[in-house]
Amino acid sequence: MSTALVKPVLYSYFRSSCSWRVRIALALKGIAYDQEPVNLLKDGGQQFSTEFQAVNPMQQVPALKIDGIILSQSLAIIQYLEETRPNPRLLPQDLKKRAQARMISDHIVSGIQPLQNLTFLKQVGGEKKLEWAQHYITCGFKALERILQHTAGCYCIGDEVSMADLCLVPQVYNAERFKVDLAPYPTITRINKALLELEAFQVSHPCRQPDTPAELRA
Repeated sequence: MSTALVKPVLYSYFRSSCSWRVRIALALKGIAYDQEPVNLLKDGGQQFSTEFQAVNPMQQVPALKIDGIILSQSLAIIQYLEETRPNPRLLPQDLKKRAQARMISDHIVSGIQPLQNLTFLKQVGGEKKLEWAQHYITCGFKALERILQHTAGCYCIGDEVSMADLCLVPQVYNAERFKVDLAPYPTITRINKALLELEAFQVSHPCRQPDTPAELRA
């Protein structure tokens, strides 16, 4: 069977912000896929199993099996989808706006999210976890708010949904989980609210995944 006819498989965890980015991209582009849940907490973390290491040696989600290859790292996956399935586009045609979309994405996926993810928080340990996460999300959001005041329209870059938006919404979700005060970030809050009204962001939400615990389902 042609690899183009094989339904993609997404290895995902319902609350993983990195996985959520990819789920949004797949939803926006109308790509049907199967999901293979990887519980990051159960049995010491299923991402460390021999079976999953064969999928992604980095022992992280997401991973996407598509077109006969396996890709990991959310932005690499999203950009592959953009290059192979370009409609609707997730990167602006204007080169300056495209650079800004990538910049904002990198601010979040490199400068904020890794510092409050499960691996870091395990190392911090104990009662300091919440304080640590709040500190680094707040530092990142202070900068991001200033940037978005210059780039945003309805969404992060003007009035079209871009890769930057796919990164923003999961990060705001994390901020809310860690009880970050969002009042100082009106632009972030406004954009997040607008994006959550879109179907692709709703169907991909952590509360609506196959592995979402019953008590967290919406």
